[in-house]
Amino acid sequence: MNTYKAEGIVLRTINYGEADKIVSIYTSKRGKVSCIAKGIRKLKSRKGGNLEMFNQVNFFASKGRGLDIITEVECLDDFDEWRSDLKKVVSAYEISEMTDKLTVEENEHEGVYGILVSAFGELKEAKTEDLDLMVERYGEALLGILGFWPEARPFPKEFNVFQKIEEIIEKELKSKKFSKRVKG
Repeated sequence: MNTYKAEGIVLRTINYGEADKIVSIYTSKRGKVSCIAKGIRKLKSRKGGNLEMFNQVNFFASKGRGLDIITEVECLDDFDEWRSDLKKVVSAYEISEMTDKLTVEENEHEGVYGILVSAFGELKEAKTEDLDLMVERYGEALLGILGFWPEARPFPKEFNVFQKIEEIIEKELKSKKFSKRVKG
């Protein structure tokens, strides 16, 4: 199969060359995929606004030699209700980074896409004081779904989800720096 259609949420983007971007998307059926969006940074690009971080998108891609190439994209939800709230954007970044770091390419885990969409949806109604707890609950659910924590075993009260994720990936999460600055 040379082309495919998928639905997903944009986790990360990286500028590549003069006009392209590498886009990491967690999809409902394929897991995490990294694709290249050619010419997306050009002013006349039709795909540009659709492939922003945190957008839920439908896209068509064709298999490339290295990265798959996004040929068409449609934005399903840009979650604009919370994009103007910096604290909610930081929470979305934490959720995206956890998902990106703990998942591997094209290894679909049942439930990850569902909790990701739910978490972004919850940000619409979340109160500022509840954001940290919401992100922690997401991290705990993600650890359970991916098999990093036994599902039947409850998390201890002193459990730090960020510390556990950093142990697993053997790196510090970048989102912690933003979170400290913004959330105080």
